Amino acid sequence: MSDSLYNSQGVVNQIDWQQYIYLVRNEALKLAVRLPITIELDDLLQVGYIGLLDTIKRYDASQGYTFTTFAIPRIKGAMLDELRSRDWLPRQTRKKIKDVTNAINELEQVLGVPPNDHQIAAHMQLSLSEYHKVLLDSNYSQICSFDEVQTKLGDNLDALIETDIDNNPFSSIINDETRNIIVEQIDNLPEKEKMVLVLYYQEELNLKEIGKVLDISESRVSQLHSQAIKRIQSKI
Repeated sequence: MSDSLYNSQGVVNQIDWQQYIYLVRNEALKLAVRLPITIELDDLLQVGYIGLLDTIKRYDASQGYTFTTFAIPRIKGAMLDELRSRDWLPRQTRKKIKDVTNAINELEQVLGVPPNDHQIAAHMQLSLSEYHKVLLDSNYSQICSFDEVQTKLGDNLDALIETDIDNNPFSSIINDETRNIIVEQIDNLPEKEKMVLVLYYQEELNLKEIGKVLDISESRVSQLHSQAIKRIQSKI
């Protein structure tokens, strides 16, 4: 494989693609920890490598970006495109995921405070383990959309909304007033759920690292992430 590739302006990019393989692996690992076991790491790596080569072709140093800054969102985007092409959740599971948001909204109106896991599970007539499984499935279904928003908008939690981005968890948000509601709801999240969002989206820790910080398992981090998003969605 040649290390020299022409960019879109017909100029040869003298970039050693092997030097940046670690970027592909880093992004693949970040996604893999939140995916079901049916998604192979090798699949993500393969599309990531293709994304890397395409990025080399597109890179123009005169624009002022370092190659790493330019490459990461495009490598990640290639992986997200691959994941979007797969639909691994059955219809019944998708219905349960939607029911979580409705349950949280209904319980908050009755209780006046954010409901906990046990209360939500009971309201949905599920065991706690069944409810946690729904949360994990929900997290998988949100990966493409939520990470796409994060890739395009950056690290600020109050910038997780963009009205012209399709298929994101906050796609119904169309004005600044609703944006303010989102920011307010993040502030009002239970402390652990808020910490998960901050550590993941601002500090860029992976699930394993967040689990160590909060002294909980990776699966519990994933559940808290999903539940936090559902709480916010229930307010929109």
